[in-house]
Amino acid sequence: MLTDIETLLFFILQIFINNDWHNAVSKKTFPTINPSTGEIICQVTEGAEADLNDAVKAAKETFRLGSPWRTMDASHRGVLLNRLAGLIERDKLYLATLDKDNVKHIVPNEGLLFLTTTALCNGYYADWADKYHGKTIPVDGDFFWYTRHEPVGARGQIIPWNFPLLVRAWKLGPTLATGDVVGMKMEEQTPLTALCIANLIKEVSEGTFTV
Repeated sequence: MLTDIETLLFFILQIFINNDWHNAVSKKTFPTINPSTGEIICQVTEGAEADLNDAVKAAKETFRLGSPWRTMDASHRGVLLNRLAGLIERDKLYLATLDKDNVKHIVPNEGLLFLTTTALCNGYYADWADKYHGKTIPVDGDFFWYTRHEPVGARGQIIPWNFPLLVRAWKLGPTLATGDVVGMKMEEQTPLTALCIANLIKEVSEGTFTV
């Protein structure tokens, strides 16, 4: 299990695009602050238009016809989401610490409560990945009518500062389960847990995880 915030510093200095870490084109950073003390926790990479363009380009390439993501079985998307849920459960104490220092929950152990809910949320949508069915529709005449649910493409998502882990799961889970691609902007006040989740996503995709 991860144990201290220094372990995360390598990741928070970069932007996560196309399953890898990148410096911002501008090389700029901004401070993330503990709101209860005013102390600077660390410096986070400051993305700009050029970085957004790189992310959009990567998302379009990921979603192109015939790409590994577009041709992945729905059941396998569910497997990957379940693995992510397992890693969140594995590292929940570390994630709760980041959440506490960055968001500053008032209620004791509130971070752990939302971590458990976050893992369950990812698992819920993982189970839906291969159960999002179309329908056959009875009509008059010698016809066969049906509906087919398909992904629509790359989605941009903006996550608020409060409860960033849980809100991220609400948005990311159903989007990935149904085969879409995500570009996500976290609120600059609370980016730490999202960057840690990005590292877990990389761990899942590379098959290097241990639970």
